[in-house]
Amino acid sequence: MIKLKIYFSFIGMLIILSSCKSTQLQTETVYNKIPKTFHSTSDSVSKPIIKWKEFYFDPYLIALIDSALIHNFDLKLALQKIEVSKANLKSNKGIRLPELGATVSASQRKFGDYTMDGVGNYDSNLSPNLNDKQKIPNPYPDYMVGFQTSWEIDLWGKLKNKKKSAANQFIASQYGKDLIITQLIAEIASSYFELLALDKEIQILNDNINLQQAALELVMAQKEVGRANELGVSMMKAQLLNSKVFHTKVEQEIINIESHLNYLCGIYPKTISRDTAFLAKNIQKIIETGVPSDLLKNRPDIKQAEYILKSANADLKSAQAAFYPTLNINANLGLQAFNSLLLLETPASLAYGVFGGLTAPLLNRRKIKAELMLSKAEQKQAYINYEKTINTGFKEVFVSVNNIKNSQSMLLLKNEESNILKESISTAQDLFKAGRANYLEIITAQKNTLQSQIELIDLFKRQNLALINLYKSIGGGWQ
Repeated sequence: MIKLKIYFSFIGMLIILSSCKSTQLQTETVYNKIPKTFHSTSDSVSKPIIKWKEFYFDPYLIALIDSALIHNFDLKLALQKIEVSKANLKSNKGIRLPELGATVSASQRKFGDYTMDGVGNYDSNLSPNLNDKQKIPNPYPDYMVGFQTSWEIDLWGKLKNKKKSAANQFIASQYGKDLIITQLIAEIASSYFELLALDKEIQILNDNINLQQAALELVMAQKEVGRANELGVSMMKAQLLNSKVFHTKVEQEIINIESHLNYLCGIYPKTISRDTAFLAKNIQKIIETGVPSDLLKNRPDIKQAEYILKSANADLKSAQAAFYPTLNINANLGLQAFNSLLLLETPASLAYGVFGGLTAPLLNRRKIKAELMLSKAEQKQAYINYEKTINTGFKEVFVSVNNIKNSQSMLLLKNEESNILKESISTAQDLFKAGRANYLEIITAQKNTLQSQIELIDLFKRQNLALINLYKSIGGGWQ
């Protein structure tokens, strides 16, 4: 009666455990929270994202990116991470199949004369039913050549989910590589445009230094005829020296940017070949931002976070299945004898064994519970990271779209301001020659013009960087 109660209690436990369902955190719940628009007039039906070689059409820039895709250190590390995930996937690929191994064993034992085995073997040797080959020697050798197999039957999907987790981790590692490619291309393009902007600043500084040198000579000439003083000459010299210092500072920034580009390309420092006229061409292209939920799925970081979440869901299922009883089947088949010369006498030496058992965890449940708690925490962590990644992607697109729009307006206004200030330099010089203006007005006109031209270049660079960031934010670059 007691045995029946234990039996039915065990069956009831199995039914309860098998009815438990793991809490799956799905990606759809995150996408339902995404706004339907980026609040921009450029929102439209999403179109396929153009290839990066079509977006960046400068041959020098394309050559830099091609070099980086081969030699960049971070990208090489990402490829090795894929190999690690691939090895893990192969390791789990046959996890649900039986394990089969060949075995060759030899042993020897001596039973005491006053033991059950010793007495039993002695009596057996006296039996008239045994021939000389069947008599048991003492010491007792044992030789076996054959195969052994062990198979865990995946009743609850524990092994299946381990395999699924490894597959999702492998896919996530591939998207991790694509994410590095996207970020790498954007960083190289951004650095390239900063380099072009610095080249343009050098040109502007050279022009302004020439103008300031001419203005200094004019004030010195005016001093000779008594229409200017030493203070005016000193102020003009100080402005000229300040521009030369700024010129040297920009040259150092060029060296820094070139060194960074060479590092990204995995090569040692050298001069970067570039098209100095490319900055004026602009990379503006029509980029359709589309529906956010469709658009953001192009981003490799979101894809990576999605498959990490799927892997965490599978790990949680596997951890829950560890509470269920495990069914193992062990078997062996081979040739066995206590005399090595008798191994080949088949079928007399043929031996086999089969054992199956159902094992339920009882005393080690604390460890299993801890692993379950860990899996739940990792699953929630993956879900939060997935939601965070989508929110970050939406923010980046939203900022880039509005940055492009506003920088275009600022660029038009700053360009008009710069043209006016350029004219003010010649006007100030003419008025100074006519005695209707002083040297301070020339200095102010030159200073304001230089600052306006630098700001104009900075705005132009900002507009192109915003386009680069938008292209990266919508998942462009890794295709």
